[in-house]
Amino acid sequence: MSDIRLIKPYLSFDEVETEFRDVFETGMFTRGKHVDAFRQELTAYTGAKHAFLTTSATTALWTCMKLLGIKADDEVIVSDFSWPATANVVEDLGARPVFADVSLDTFNMLPADLEKKITARTKAVIFVDALGNPTGLSEIKKICERHGLPLVEDAACAIGSSEFGRRCGSIADITCFSFHPRKLINTGEGGAILTDRDDWAKWLEIKLGAGVSGMKGPGADFVDFGYNFRLPEMAALMGRKQLAKLESIVDERNEIRAMYVAALEPRGYAVQASGHEVRHNIQSLVFRVPVGSDRNAMIRELKAVGIESTIGTYALGSTTYYRNKYHQAPSNSECLFETALTLPCYRGVDVQRVVQAMATIELHQL
Repeated sequence: MSDIRLIKPYLSFDEVETEFRDVFETGMFTRGKHVDAFRQELTAYTGAKHAFLTTSATTALWTCMKLLGIKADDEVIVSDFSWPATANVVEDLGARPVFADVSLDTFNMLPADLEKKITARTKAVIFVDALGNPTGLSEIKKICERHGLPLVEDAACAIGSSEFGRRCGSIADITCFSFHPRKLINTGEGGAILTDRDDWAKWLEIKLGAGVSGMKGPGADFVDFGYNFRLPEMAALMGRKQLAKLESIVDERNEIRAMYVAALEPRGYAVQASGHEVRHNIQSLVFRVPVGSDRNAMIRELKAVGIESTIGTYALGSTTYYRNKYHQAPSNSECLFETALTLPCYRGVDVQRVVQAMATIELHQL
């Protein structure tokens, strides 16, 4: 019996082979037609005005912090339930990440906790679409607007998701996507920055282009210092192929979610909730295990029978580094870190086998 992986890519070599050969024949491995097309297709899909490709969501977030002028002694409020990169990009610039607690239902930033943590030193807010779920993003944006704070959306997991009919990428002031292999669009590594602001787009065009703006004689005119976080041509091609079928991917994952929910909720598992106005891409299918269950044992025992699973994500304030330095540990986030379980979710996954294996493990735990 074959193993059940946590996720499989929505892309085959056959889909890109012809274009890969063309890239090799032309020698255009960077800044080619697929990079330009991917940028345009991202703006068309999301409704954002500008899109810029990067090497990862981490470099995208870090660039956004530089764009906003985040510096030493500033504070940036971040969702506590996330991958550490969300806080790391703040920490790297000498600023202080302030951890906002999250909902036990949606796993997303609590508006009331955000309000409590805004101070005169707060310079920005990073909202995380936890595991692809944008529930509450629009409400957080209203709070940020009221306080005059820029809202950065860490949408690393959220391409294909939407709230109130607006797709992630066009809601916050600036948005960062990831194209890591665990994501629904997988370019190996990669990311993107999206915004509607023309002034920010001009800054990003120069900074992400090594500081170049036009030509000076036969060479480039370097008007500023900048960075090389470019996404290669072949990676952009991979992204384009998956973006073209993203809607059907999201539909499939929601159908699989419904199958799991029907089988597991009667047994006490609580699936990550999303608002009625939300289309959740189900980047990760996550349940809180029943009270009294041993989540870590469940992961170990599923692995023993060839089924890959994992935690939800991390409680940032509870990680060793951030707990020791800032002594913040939001309680809901810590609870989710200890109880959230991610299950395999992709086309063709044997849901019945996963569910039956879980039932057997539950009997062992009684």
